[in-house]
Amino acid sequence: MQNLFLILGVFFLLIIQCIYGSQQPNILLVVADDYGFNDIGYHGSEILTPTLDKLAGEGVKLENYYVQPICSPTRSQLLSGRYQIHTGLQHAIIWPCQPNALPLEDLTLADKLRQTGYATHAVGKWHLGFYKEEYLPINRGFDSYFGYLTGSEDYFNHDTCNFLTKDKYCGIDMTKGRSPDITETGKYSTHLFTERAIDIVKNHNKSKPLFLYMPYQAVHEPLEVPAKYMKPYEFIKDGNRRTYAGMVSCMDEGVKNLTNAFQEAGLWDNTILIFTTDNGGLVYSGGNNWPLRGWKATLWEGGVHGIGFVHSQLLKQKGVVNKDLIHVSDWFPTIINLAGGSLNDTKPDGFDQWKTISEGEIGKRTELLHNIDPMYYHRGSRVSPNKFDTRIRTAFRLGDWKLMTGDPGNGSWIAPPEIRKESRLDSSPKDKNVWLFNILKDPNENHDLSEEYPDIVDKMLDRLSYYSQTAVPVRFPEADPNCNPALRGGVWGPWE
Repeated sequence: MQNLFLILGVFFLLIIQCIYGSQQPNILLVVADDYGFNDIGYHGSEILTPTLDKLAGEGVKLENYYVQPICSPTRSQLLSGRYQIHTGLQHAIIWPCQPNALPLEDLTLADKLRQTGYATHAVGKWHLGFYKEEYLPINRGFDSYFGYLTGSEDYFNHDTCNFLTKDKYCGIDMTKGRSPDITETGKYSTHLFTERAIDIVKNHNKSKPLFLYMPYQAVHEPLEVPAKYMKPYEFIKDGNRRTYAGMVSCMDEGVKNLTNAFQEAGLWDNTILIFTTDNGGLVYSGGNNWPLRGWKATLWEGGVHGIGFVHSQLLKQKGVVNKDLIHVSDWFPTIINLAGGSLNDTKPDGFDQWKTISEGEIGKRTELLHNIDPMYYHRGSRVSPNKFDTRIRTAFRLGDWKLMTGDPGNGSWIAPPEIRKESRLDSSPKDKNVWLFNILKDPNENHDLSEEYPDIVDKMLDRLSYYSQTAVPVRFPEADPNCNPALRGGVWGPWE
């Protein structure tokens, strides 16, 4: 009799799993690189983005959404759900010749989704370390990977260089699974990556839910795009901006073709599309964040206030703007919970924000640590010996308040080239190291309130002290000359 009950229990469990499995949504996670706040149509840009505008307009636009100011940190928080201070990646990016990576103990989104039965695939930029084979995407939870491992490269030839002391190390950076791929030279990466992703969708086994991670190279420098994409922008006189605009249009077309593939494969109605930038635009390479202050690599809003939206038939509210505080680290628990997975073996700093996005419930996030970087240049003098060291580069949100200390980077307001006369340069004293803004009332950071509200500054410094005590040591090793692609046939790849 016991065996009978056991058999029946297993039988009913399998039935429940089958039913539940059929409800697991497909996840399409698209990341644009260095995509400026002012570079999408629905923010008033002159750049045409009909696909992104339509998807966002039919979904939920995230207008209080934050990322990190540079590439590797955003990707590490996206895929692990953990703040930089908890992975050792507080300082800068992961450079090609550094023996550095997202720690293996930090399971990735792909690891967790594969545990729940997903087919997991990545196409595009990695930039989370590759000096050992175990750090390759194929060993971080992805069933397949095609893309490049470093931070940037030529869009057509797929080669990149890294300067190491007096030497310049160059090589092709394109990997398929565990092996370098030198067969794609001459193919524009936005087209190449879109085509590979479409192949995955067409060949997907529908008995499993699909997770497709699509971190485009676009629209990071170098500024390169087939000439036809620049034709609609002949009115833009600035050459960098004109090329950049063409790159954005090509990416928009890629998203259109990819989402069409989901529809043709019968997957779209059960798919959640998440679109995000990794950081603000680089104004001297065509991008723009107007009217926000600052740009890529700064802690001003132009560096961290990102473009983001969600599109899905599974949303309970559509065609709305969400203004709750949401951070890139929130996607980790949000997606895992949507997939029916467990967070037991993870320590995310993010929050499940699905009901906030889908149903309009009040968001779970009340504060946000942008970063604490003790290795960055220390600026000015300590405000108080009993408080957090304000010479250290940090940014922190508490509700509507934003505090920055140390050197947050260039805080100029840079308008697009056609209205560049409206730009204003940062005139902060060189030794100033504390700023306080009410972002709700002053989203463009015009009015520093640090002297008017010293009690709020002190409260936020106390929170920075708390977070600082939880930080792990910074991982930023010296470059290793063994990275040289010449030692491996002219290709970038693991060297230890």
